[in-house]
Formats: sequence, structure tokens, C-alpha cells
Amino acid sequence: MPTAGPLLPSRHLLAIEDLSPVEITALLDLGEQYVALNREVSKKRDTLRGRTLINLFFESSTRTQSSFELAGKRLGADVMNMSVGTSSVKKGETLIDTAMTLNAMHPDLLVVRHQDSGAVSLLARKVDCSVINAGDGSHEHPTQGLLDALTIRRRLGRIQGLTIAICGDILHSRVARSNINLLQKMGARVRLVAPKTLLPNSIARLGPDIFHRMEEGLDGADVVMMLRLQQERMDGSFLPSTREFYRFYGLDADRLALAKPGAFVMHPGPMNRGVEIDSAVADDVQRSLIQEQVEMGVAIRMAVLDALSRNIKNVSKGLMV
Repeated sequence: MPTAGPLLPSRHLLAIEDLSPVEITALLDLGEQYVALNREVSKKRDTLRGRTLINLFFESSTRTQSSFELAGKRLGADVMNMSVGTSSVKKGETLIDTAMTLNAMHPDLLVVRHQDSGAVSLLARKVDCSVINAGDGSHEHPTQGLLDALTIRRRLGRIQGLTIAICGDILHSRVARSNINLLQKMGARVRLVAPKTLLPNSIARLGPDIFHRMEEGLDGADVVMMLRLQQERMDGSFLPSTREFYRFYGLDADRLALAKPGAFVMHPGPMNRGVEIDSAVADDVQRSLIQEQVEMGVAIRMAVLDALSRNIKNVSKGLMV
């Protein structure tokens, strides 16, 4: 099982862009060990015994929040899920005041999702505990990037040299940015496939290849990663209709055939079936890694919590913790 010793130089995980390839590899290796643990009958460890983990989600979440909760509990932490809908935030409390209130409770680890880019980084500067970015606006979602990388590495044995096509709503996707940063750092060739209206103007500066037609972007790809069409973030007209989007950018069996034989399919969820992806493709047990991504999510979040907990001091204000 995991051995003690620092893995990360920082007490926070805010963005993939802050990690080196060596640090990414260390987290993936640790995640591998937790995959094995999670498949055992007894899944509990006392790595975080005596530690307090707070999940603070300003946006709704199923997969991320539940997997962080499960990860914390399997590592022995005391886990609290803070419901923003019934908190003082609804009464007008600012993000900084919320941070100061939580800081006074002396948590050890704080998992935050917020609708505004940069909000989690701001909060991290105001608290004494370790902060994990569970998604901030359209900026980053680092643990999603890590779990996707772990999924790919387990199935294909490597990341370096692979061609990975990320398709769909790039403009509003924090998942896309984390994956672009991580996969390129690990030596993969990343392609982005989307209509011009769903591509940020500055995205080319990150280094991926840009395509506007699925037929070109999927050609020879090892992995096809579809993204959710985030209509709730769209102010204005980004596409004629979801039917039109599926016609040109939806993944079905015919389009998947353009990728390499045996290419794998991924999606961070939740899926809009018949909009981004056809059900037959999403449920193909030979090609779809979507359920495996969910499993890797728990393991990689256990790895992140473990790694960051090693940087937490055991002495606070003169009292032994």
C-alpha cells in the first residue's frame, strides 16, 4: 500500500498547469495503488484519521462530490458536505467571508467547486488548510484531468505518443483545459474538434491541433474524448440547435470508425445522449471507458487527498493534533 513521504511541493491542488510531469506521474502511480485497494473487500484505511475534509460546492455535482466524499471516508477522514443552497451564501455572504468562517473551524482539506474562474485560487489564499480545485468556471478541473490520464494509461499502457481528440464544447469546458495541459505535458498529441463558436480565441496558444470537422479530427485518433454541451453557460447563440450539433459533431459508430481500430471513447459526464454521443457508442463495453472513468475518479481523488495530507503540519498553535 502507499508509503509515506511528500509527493507534491504545494499544499494545494489548484491547476494541472502547476504540476510537473514527475508530479503527475507520482499521482497516477499512487492512484494505481488505490484502484487495487478499492477492489478489495475491505476498502478502509486510516491515512486521514483525525483529519477533517469539507466539500464546498457552489455548483451542483454528482460524480465529483460523491467521489470526494467516498475517497475521504475510505481514507478515514471526517467528511462534511456543505450545502451552499442552505448556507449563508444564499443570504449574501461573500466568498471571502465564507472562507474565513470555514477557516475558523480548522479543517485540514477543503474541496471547492465554484462557477467563477479563479475563485478557488482566491479562497486558497485566505485559509490555512489544503485546498483542492473541484472545478472553477471554465478554468480547470485538475482531478478530472488526472483520472482521465489514469484511465488512458491503464488501458493503453502509456500516454506518450498517443493521439487524443477532444471534441465538442471546448469554450465552456474546464475539463478540456486540464486535459490539454496534462496530456501534452505527458507527451500526447492533443487535437481539439469543435465549431468555431465553441472554441476560445486563445486556445491555440496552449499547443493543440485545431479541427472544425469531425472527419478530419478523428482520423487516426487513439482516444476520442467527448465533452458535454454546456447550454447553461451559453448566453447567446452558439449553435443553431442541439439536433444540428449532433448532426455535425455527435459521436456515432460511423464517426468512431474514422479513428484507429479499437480506439477508446471517453466522456466526463453527465452525458447528453443523442446530443454529444450516441447511446450505442456510449454503452459499447469494448470501446467505452466512461464507467471506468468513474471508478478511476475515486482512486485518483484518494491519491490527491493522501498526497496533500502529507504536507499538513501535525503541530498547530502549540497543540499536538
